[in-house]
This record gives sequence, C-alpha cells and structure tokens, in this order.
Amino acid sequence: MTYQVTILRRAQKELGALPDAAYARVGDAIRGLGENPRPAGCLKLAGRDGWRIRIGNYRVGNYRVVYEIDDGRRIVAVLHIGHRRDVYR
Repeated sequence: MTYQVTILRRAQKELGALPDAAYARVGDAIRGLGENPRPAGCLKLAGRDGWRIRIGNYRVGNYRVVYEIDDGRRIVAVLHIGHRRDVYR
C-alpha cells in the first residue's frame, strides 16, 4: 500500500530553487516517501507537527524535507524543502 505524496506550492518553489545535484537527491527522497513515509533516519519534529528527513552526502545531510503524514487517508504532505540552516525558520 502506497501513500499519495503532495507537495505544497511553497515547497515546490523551494524545490525548484535547489542546486541541480541536490534537486535530484531530494526528488528521489520525496518519491520514496510514497512507499515508506518513515524511512530510516527520519525524525519526528519536536515542538511542531511533522517529520523530517536529511538529504546529502554520507554522514552530512545539508538539505531537509519537512512533511506531515496522514495515515488515515494515506497522504504525505511535503511542507518545506531547503538547506538545514533555513528550513526550520
């Protein structure tokens, strides 16, 4: 059973602004959320709703995808995509 992945308009703009190498990795990670919305290394955010995954090189994840999961409707909604220094603001 797969989840439907939706990307909010704000997150689509953030995705489009990424460098080419990061764009490919982030795109692959987002597609993977449809199969497994809680992949290894994901983290439930503290102090707000949502989850995050890191995308980057081995042991250094410079980019984050922040998303919410609705298990009842089987939907993953991508809220923010960006560099780790900016995405939580």
